[in-house]
Amino acid sequence: MLSKFISQNDKIELQAVDKGEEENGEGNKKIYYSSVLEILSGDTLEIAMPMEQSKLILLPVDSEYDLVFYGASGLYQCFARIVDRYKSNNVFILVVELTSNLRKYQRREYYRFSCALEMCARNLEQDEIQAIEKRLPFALVSGRPLKQSVIVDISGGGLRFISSQKYAPGNLLYCSYHLIKGNEQKQYEVIGKVLSAKELENRPGVYEHRVQYYDMDNETREEIIKYIFEEERKSLQKERKV
Repeated sequence: MLSKFISQNDKIELQAVDKGEEENGEGNKKIYYSSVLEILSGDTLEIAMPMEQSKLILLPVDSEYDLVFYGASGLYQCFARIVDRYKSNNVFILVVELTSNLRKYQRREYYRFSCALEMCARNLEQDEIQAIEKRLPFALVSGRPLKQSVIVDISGGGLRFISSQKYAPGNLLYCSYHLIKGNEQKQYEVIGKVLSAKELENRPGVYEHRVQYYDMDNETREEIIKYIFEEERKSLQKERKV
């Protein structure tokens, strides 16, 4: 059953079912990231031990988690219990047993991929905003100055970037960056809405922004998600060769 929807190397998010589990700084339960190593049976599989900043996260045996799989045909969710953990061929493994049926999962959140990508951005002018809001044919006004910034994580729903320019929450931005598609670089020009902006504690004058894509078409969104999956697979393959 599992193999019909889930494949080796598919990405996984794990979130503890236990209410006492550690929370992140925003009051939400911690999310761990892993991947499928091998499907052992219809309700049991091996997954990679989660890591954070190159450190293994030793999730306890008998603990229960809410799992979200990034399958080739979409997102799938179930609950599972960790039944064993061990090391094999220098790979740290968790064995999980499903405690609920796998179901198709729909949500607005997306897996965030850590990166360091150059980006140019600027605030949209009022005439550009009016064209977007009225769904008129949009043409970016050329010649307006762009500010350099660096994307530090990207997802199918938005991105996080740092810049010496501070953009106010609620503003609409023009963002331009390049991603690898096939063997070539492709330019992406997207509109994003600023959700938050804060100055970095250890870098005065540098601001971190969270941006949500604004009215993005599905084709562009799928291309970005595919890029993220491919880069994650490459990283996983490199780690296993070390």
